[in-house]
Amino acid sequence: QVQLVESGGGLVQPGGSLRLSCAASGIIFSIYGMDWYRQAPGKQRELVAAITRGGSTNYADSVKGRFTISRDNAKKTVYLQMNSLKPEDTAVYYCHVGNRDYWGQGTQVTVSS
Repeated sequence: QVQLVESGGGLVQPGGSLRLSCAASGIIFSIYGMDWYRQAPGKQRELVAAITRGGSTNYADSVKGRFTISRDNAKKTVYLQMNSLKPEDTAVYYCHVGNRDYWGQGTQVTVSS
């Protein structure tokens, strides 16, 4: 059974930082690309960042230069380092296995003063 467990969300002031983690189990983690999505209230879920099994990365324009996705295959974990956070980054962030319908439960990120 595939499980993706996100952690690291919370309340942060504008300009602050958070690091999200997603621990995977039940899959051969190293062979999959991994993604982070987010969904803000009243909006569609959007792709934030992606990392291939080889470590190549891609980002939404709105987060380029501020967010960094990385992975540790030994720990079966993907990370999202979020810096210079803005109120518009407020959303539930979801971990996803690339090209598969596997999702985590989501972690809330709130950016507010």
